[in-house]
Amino acid sequence: MSVPPAGVSVLPVAGLPEFAPGDDLAAAIAGGAPWLADGDVVVVTSKVVSKVEGALVRVEPGADREAARQAAIDAQTVRVVARRGPLKIVQTPHGWVVAAAGIDASNVEQGALVLLPEDADASARTLRSRLRDLLGVDVAVVVSDTFGRTWREGLTDVAVGSAGIPALVDHRGAVDAYGNRLETTRIALVDELASAADLVKGKLDGVPVAVVRGLSPAAPEPDEGTRPLVRLPAEDLFPYGSRDLVGSRSPEVELVPREGELEAVAAAFRTASAALPEFPVVLRHGGEGDGVVDVHLTDAVTTTTAVNLGALLGAAIVQLHAEGWSTRWEPAATAGGTSLVGRLWVGTRPA
Repeated sequence: MSVPPAGVSVLPVAGLPEFAPGDDLAAAIAGGAPWLADGDVVVVTSKVVSKVEGALVRVEPGADREAARQAAIDAQTVRVVARRGPLKIVQTPHGWVVAAAGIDASNVEQGALVLLPEDADASARTLRSRLRDLLGVDVAVVVSDTFGRTWREGLTDVAVGSAGIPALVDHRGAVDAYGNRLETTRIALVDELASAADLVKGKLDGVPVAVVRGLSPAAPEPDEGTRPLVRLPAEDLFPYGSRDLVGSRSPEVELVPREGELEAVAAAFRTASAALPEFPVVLRHGGEGDGVVDVHLTDAVTTTTAVNLGALLGAAIVQLHAEGWSTRWEPAATAGGTSLVGRLWVGTRPA
């Protein structure tokens, strides 16, 4: 009888208890999986990590749970990427761009909301070290969470924390079987493992931990955890949605031209942006706010990004004046959850 080739297996860790703040997660895993071996990858849902670490928001009895959830999302938001009705796609302090800041109201008691772990990489390192102490094994750890995917329906698990395993496997510079040199290929290994582990964990089965065996990854040095997975602003071609663009928490300029001048203002900012490509902004005009051109920073507010916006504004004003338009600057107070630095009123072209 032929023997199948060796491969990778995914094993559930069943029988784990319901976790609460202060519980010993490592001890529970060691008790449920005494068979752990060197080279295994332990994949743990972020929800149980958050529970034992107390990363929870308590909702008082009778309080509006949805209002509490929205407040929690705002507190965990560095930058709003897009919004449609109550749904918000935001960037969290960890760097992840995710719906609702990764805050979960499922598989948790009615009076609580679960946040993402404050530092899931640190959580993974601690869990890895504790499992070594308890069982004498050298394992990698991945902390997973469920995310949606841009341009694709459906959810899948991805890594939000890791230890003892490279987050990315870099194939750039390698040559394929046809002699082609790979230029951009980097495999998100920990995301693949998080997704594979979810096949045996499931969403409704009460199995928050799984083990991937047969991979035996080499621990990176230094171990950066999941930091290499965070896409930096300079590399992000789609920092904001288009139809549902929101500039919340970043200063913005609102330009209010009179009838017939909308395109002139938009053209001036396009010209300024082309002339100053090192100062990126997101430009929107027309649509729901006809008569207004919105100019938003592409990242959270800092001194540098605010100066960038000012440079573009100045270049656009020069462009408008060169074409014969008059302008008037009016500082604006915060309104509607968006911090406006001001409004630029554009007058008619002189006869």
